Amino acid sequence: MSDLTKLTIAAARDGLAKGDFSSRELTAAHITAMTASKPLNAYITETPEQAVDAATASDARRAKGEAGKLEGIPLAIKDLFCTKGVLTTAASHILDGFTPHYESTVTANLWGAGAVMLGKVNLDEFAMGSSNETSYYGNVVNPWRRDGDESALVPGGSSGGSASAVASFSAMGATGTDTGGSIRQPASFTGIVGMKPTYGRCSRWGVVAFASSLDQPGPMARTVRDIAIMLESMAGFDAKDSTSVNMPVPNFENALTGDIKGLRIGIPKEYRIDGLSDEIDALWQKGIDWLKDAGAEIVDISLPHTKYALPAYYIIAPAEASSNLARYDGVRFGLRVEGKDLNDMYASTRAEGFGDEVKRRLLIGTYALSAGYYDAYYLKAQKVRARIAEDFRQAYLNVDAILTPTAPSAAFGFGEKGDDPLEMYLNDVFTVPASLAGLPGISVPAGLSKEGLPLGLQLLGKPFDEETVFRVAGVLEEAAGFTAKPTDWWRG
Repeated sequence: MSDLTKLTIAAARDGLAKGDFSSRELTAAHITAMTASKPLNAYITETPEQAVDAATASDARRAKGEAGKLEGIPLAIKDLFCTKGVLTTAASHILDGFTPHYESTVTANLWGAGAVMLGKVNLDEFAMGSSNETSYYGNVVNPWRRDGDESALVPGGSSGGSASAVASFSAMGATGTDTGGSIRQPASFTGIVGMKPTYGRCSRWGVVAFASSLDQPGPMARTVRDIAIMLESMAGFDAKDSTSVNMPVPNFENALTGDIKGLRIGIPKEYRIDGLSDEIDALWQKGIDWLKDAGAEIVDISLPHTKYALPAYYIIAPAEASSNLARYDGVRFGLRVEGKDLNDMYASTRAEGFGDEVKRRLLIGTYALSAGYYDAYYLKAQKVRARIAEDFRQAYLNVDAILTPTAPSAAFGFGEKGDDPLEMYLNDVFTVPASLAGLPGISVPAGLSKEGLPLGLQLLGKPFDEETVFRVAGVLEEAAGFTAKPTDWWRG
């Protein structure tokens, strides 16, 4: 039997349906791959026994003719999703020992569709980061290496563990969360596909909060079709989440028609930022040509408030984080560092429990919300956010989707940008605007850098029009013909 870990979700689904192999065999292959991938540090908690039990139950359901949409498919879960009875850390020391008594809605939906959990994967602490260097459990390593260079590279963040697990074939797909680009950017860095759905499409209930008005769960996998299959199972209305939108969930896979004739694709001039590398610009032009050759009409558009997106985001997100993370005080769950009184216990617990990047964002957010500064910073940032959303609304009166680069560079080495938070924040320059507007976006691997590293292109769509995004993404993926894979150096 060929290596089952190299199958796509769609191919594995078909193979399971035909009886070519069982979920137990498929899961066993991925458990072996997960064990071999330890040098990547992608997983925080491995759950092989639970995975085997779930696969056994899956095979039994299939034998009775009760197969779900993801029946028997082994997935990795970002350790931001609460999983009943399984350690959930958000990659933070402050959540040491936290084992939820409940399941997040998204993971419950996945298990309801028959998926199997391999384990919980690493991330930037509380999803705060663009490189997966801020985790209490250590850096996640990108499976890719530069040509002729053995130095380790970052997988992007915050969903770096999810990206690394999928790119290294130790999971068929993974959940991620995207607040300002945390699915799309690591997908670009690791040569996989990642989608941020429309805000409200997937429930946030049971997902450890970073910035509540921005956080959105989404799927990460190796093909656009696999993403469509996963999203259909993940999405849906949830009365427990006040931001969940009560809309039907389409069969996203049916959107992959291969036909984009007559669609209008917008190219925003503001995304041609100063210092944009020649190879990113050349790849973007290739993407434009591919879509044009497929029958789409290319339209130049303007999103005039784009340049204000990053500063607005880095006020709004830390402000919401400072509120959300106030609950971690050593009283109810997780880490507790005793002090001479209650206030000292609070301060000591938070000082020891949070890492530097989390502390930095909490300080920025608390300052932005403080008396005398709320109007000057937070309120003004929300007004800018409204302008950015209006820019997109006006653009979508004339176009069906928007094409941009996903990230301003390929993956970089550890420590190359970590000492300069501002330079690190610039990694999100192409992804943040859509996050502020709550729009769906997908990153598709489209080429290699001159150093042999993956580069992605991003497609953005109208609110709750993931179907058009998938339709265009499928054509882009086909045209790009990206088949490159990392070498298996981590297997020794």
